[in-house]
Amino acid sequence: MKYIFFFLAFCSILKTNAQNEAWNITTTENKEYTGIAIANGRIGMLTSPDPFQIQHVVLNNVYDVDPELKVSQIVHGMNFGNLDVFIDGEQITAENISNWKQNMNMKQAAFTTSFSFKNKAEISYTIYALRNVPYTGYIDINIEAKKKIDVKVTGKIETPKEFKKPTHKYEVLKDMETTMPILQSVAETPFGKHTVSTSATFIWHAINSSRENERPELIEKVASDYTNTLTFNKTVTPDQPLVFAWTAAECTTQDFNDPKSESERMVIYNLLNAKDVLLAQHQKLWDSLWEGDIVIEGDLKSQQDVRLALYHLYAFGRGDSDLSIAPMGLSLQTPYNGHIFWDTELWMFPPLLVFNQDIARSLVNYRSDRLTPAMERAKNYGYDGAMFPWESDDTGEEATPPFALTGPFEHHITADIAIAFWNYYRVTQNEKWLADKGYPLLKEVADFWVSRSERNADGSYSINNVVGANEYAANIDDNAFTNGAAITALRYAGLAAAKLNLEPNPAWENVANNIVIHKFEDGTTKENKTYSGAIIKQADVNLLSFPLNIVNDKEDILKDLKYYEPKLSKKGPAMGKSIFAVLYARAGDVDKAYSLYKESYEPNQQKPFGALSEVATSNFSYFATGAGGMLQTVLFGFGGLDFTEEGIVQKNPVLPKQWKSLTIKGVGPDKKTYRVDR
Repeated sequence: MKYIFFFLAFCSILKTNAQNEAWNITTTENKEYTGIAIANGRIGMLTSPDPFQIQHVVLNNVYDVDPELKVSQIVHGMNFGNLDVFIDGEQITAENISNWKQNMNMKQAAFTTSFSFKNKAEISYTIYALRNVPYTGYIDINIEAKKKIDVKVTGKIETPKEFKKPTHKYEVLKDMETTMPILQSVAETPFGKHTVSTSATFIWHAINSSRENERPELIEKVASDYTNTLTFNKTVTPDQPLVFAWTAAECTTQDFNDPKSESERMVIYNLLNAKDVLLAQHQKLWDSLWEGDIVIEGDLKSQQDVRLALYHLYAFGRGDSDLSIAPMGLSLQTPYNGHIFWDTELWMFPPLLVFNQDIARSLVNYRSDRLTPAMERAKNYGYDGAMFPWESDDTGEEATPPFALTGPFEHHITADIAIAFWNYYRVTQNEKWLADKGYPLLKEVADFWVSRSERNADGSYSINNVVGANEYAANIDDNAFTNGAAITALRYAGLAAAKLNLEPNPAWENVANNIVIHKFEDGTTKENKTYSGAIIKQADVNLLSFPLNIVNDKEDILKDLKYYEPKLSKKGPAMGKSIFAVLYARAGDVDKAYSLYKESYEPNQQKPFGALSEVATSNFSYFATGAGGMLQTVLFGFGGLDFTEEGIVQKNPVLPKQWKSLTIKGVGPDKKTYRVDR
């Protein structure tokens, strides 16, 4: 009997270890290093291989002017994540540590670095972008001495050199018997659009509110015009580890009338909360997010890759913000200035809509909140309705650099937005939202496409002079995806009107039924009216099959797939292969689908964590668009999920031979589970 017990216990240990591995990505290699984002939908911090460092902070929806392009650019905030730590007078650096290791715990949204400092100390620290206090970062630090050591720690607020009018202060606030030391820096963004305030402090949770006399003396020093510091010294012995935290809050006039006071309040909130309570609140919110999850048995790497993609989409969005997600999320300022593209609606939105309708609602509300400037833009270009910008920012006006043709001509984004809106209604069945926000936008988009289309002599309609999803072909007529997206948006507006018992514009249906999509003689869909076989940047025609369902005959789908797959540029983004993978999976060719699924993201993974870049030859990460693409293969290809008028349904799932099973948890408002077994 005892042997059975030991066997069962051993199996339980193996299962637990496997589960832990599925949630954690660990590295001990830092020679080639591309960071990942620790984010909470409001702020993002990009990790660094150097001890006690982060690369930068990104502030969501806070824009100022790019001095070179003269368009808006998301702001890199004050960097509060860098500390200088000295042991016995020697600063800890990458050169004098050993046993370096980093771990990304996706379940906890916690990033831990650990290492040894000579024969003197074992050190670890964990970075959080607190989900529960979303304008704050929190670094939990543990120093275990191997012998008696003297520790000096300097926390810093580093203001970007391009910021204007930096000021710094330190004060100890008092309330009855509690003292609250606050380091603060305030400055204006480069062209003065916003005031940014960052407050920070050290925390000893067991001491701060009850035994303040035991707190080390804190010394403030303005190290430069752009650096404010706070330092303490502490002797540490082997029997008493040094456990403390560094926390900061970063607020701006984009979100607060008084960012200085608000940043102080948030730091005080963290300061006077018990650590267990603070982190439990953070974990509770992440547990709620992870109710929407993908579980892959039999392929640990795929499991980790999928979880990392889903983690980043969750980390970049919030259900309480009414903000969208940029292609690089909250990881980078460049290359796209933090602007909002079709990437959100076509690539990131569908997986989020499957799992988290709150975040999905924020994404669509971001657009409805900017309907008025879109209507003004349509009027300014001679059209009716609403014409959304190719690159959007906080204003909702066009933010594309003037030299880029995509700005004036990539009009399919207006239809992409409408498609996302109707899909949100399909899944949620929220008629109040449809009446208040959904239909007003759908109506204006449909009116735009009626005015944007041109009637031909035979009664058909063309949409001329556009840039389609295939951006290699500029100023073309009758782009397949643009036309297909317009057809879909027009029809969805009609469905929305019917749902609300409203009278649709009869022109919507007439134009939708008569927009032309050109074909080759053999029936293969042409990318545009004059297309003759050129290399394409990414999927275009094939989007008519998924997600638009306009080309829906299996023979026609495969014909388009086989024609365009060899024409995909090796230098283009990988989302095209995600679409191809979905379509092959739905056609039953699971081996081909799995191969394309892997090709859609693995060449773009960067060491050491597998962060996604847009193309294989760059190391810009994290590319949230690519995450959305690869997740769509899993959900809508292998998982067989689909958006329909009845909500999310499952049709003909397939399982790659490399996987033992696929489980999709927390689907739709009812949090359904779908499982695919061999």
